[in-house]
Amino acid sequence: MFSSKQTDSVAPPGKVRWIIVAAAFVIAAVAYLDRSNISIAAPILKKDLALSDVQLGTIFSAFVIGYAVTQPFAGRIADRFGPYKIIAIGIFWWSVLTAMTAMVPATFAGAFGLLLTVRFILGVGESVIFPASNRLVASWVPAHERGLANGIIFAGVGAGAAIAPPLITFIMIAHDWRWAFWITAFIGIGAMALWLFIVRDAPQQHRWVTEAEARYIEADAASASSPGPRTVAPWRSIVLNRSVAILTLSYFCFGYVAYIFFSWFFTYLSAVRGLDLKSSGIYGMLPFIAMAIASPLGGWISDRLSVRFGDRIGRCGIAGVGMAFAGLFVGLATEVQDVRLASFVLAAGSGALYLAQSAYWTLSANIGRSSAGSVAGVMNMGGQIGGAVVGILTPILAAQLGWSGSFLFTAGVCIVGAIAWLFIDPYAVLPTGEAARVDQSRTPASAHN
Repeated sequence: MFSSKQTDSVAPPGKVRWIIVAAAFVIAAVAYLDRSNISIAAPILKKDLALSDVQLGTIFSAFVIGYAVTQPFAGRIADRFGPYKIIAIGIFWWSVLTAMTAMVPATFAGAFGLLLTVRFILGVGESVIFPASNRLVASWVPAHERGLANGIIFAGVGAGAAIAPPLITFIMIAHDWRWAFWITAFIGIGAMALWLFIVRDAPQQHRWVTEAEARYIEADAASASSPGPRTVAPWRSIVLNRSVAILTLSYFCFGYVAYIFFSWFFTYLSAVRGLDLKSSGIYGMLPFIAMAIASPLGGWISDRLSVRFGDRIGRCGIAGVGMAFAGLFVGLATEVQDVRLASFVLAAGSGALYLAQSAYWTLSANIGRSSAGSVAGVMNMGGQIGGAVVGILTPILAAQLGWSGSFLFTAGVCIVGAIAWLFIDPYAVLPTGEAARVDQSRTPASAHN
């Protein structure tokens, strides 16, 4: 139900849609806080539970596998039942599983199997966040603002990952590793309460939305939504869609590169480059700070270029250039002798990578429309598979080619992801009945009128 205020047709639109985006940013940050806590607590946790490095690595992979394989289904559920309820359930789910991690007894002989199961199920719970957020963006944000919206949401990834090291370390020093999981679980419950209070599935359902803002949102045909039943595209049309397939391939490359920072950057600085623990903790934050800055910046630039030059330049162009520069910086870092300077160069690579982030999710929303969650789920599954591959392949490549060789291979993967953007049609849409694509005779500028 809309507010009676600002009903004049010339009244400026409100800002409730940006409050919704801010709430999704908070959820993304909390999700990555809860995702990262175990890697920071790992040195103490593995001693307390008598785990080997191989067992610990398997536990890390269990989360990624649970997260990856459920991505398409998580998106489909969000398309059918709405992101408001699905994300709330997901937050509660992963918060409970985070607390259960702290409950694994040190003397329990089956601690490894129990922790493996807990992390896998936790990954399943977190899998709904970004596909459902994409469904939310498709309902709330006009196409010409989606780059910035997605950029803000994914800045939460960098923010959560950057906050995790000092916060978890502080809690472990003050108490122990179990308290770190208890506290992050309670943070999740608090985030769920905030989500339930602020967010709704669509503008029509939110009492804070003025009629002026509702008209502004719905003026864009791609973002027009209804709180009623949704028409969801069949899986066949999603999986066989050329642009979705290439977008997923490119996002596999994106995920491969991104996860080398999440998985191996700290080890690279400390064990390979020889930084002490304190310095590694400081310089280890740089890539994530760069991600948090570059993600909304890339979205803002993408929106401006799209309005002026169309989506071919604004979406595909900015993403391809960002991925190409990321590959360049990652490759150059292997030639830098000073470890601190190399850290900044690699951080520049992560920032360039995240300039492309919003374009992936914006196009998946534009292509999918009422099936935006399903398309995002398929795409993000590709990204998570890339993350799983880099976790396994990087030490193998490092053993055979050296760490410089493994990072050069990563740079090559990034270039492949950049080239893929040349073949993505930014105006493609899934069939919702008669049409499988938007009219290709329209001009780029008209896509935003």
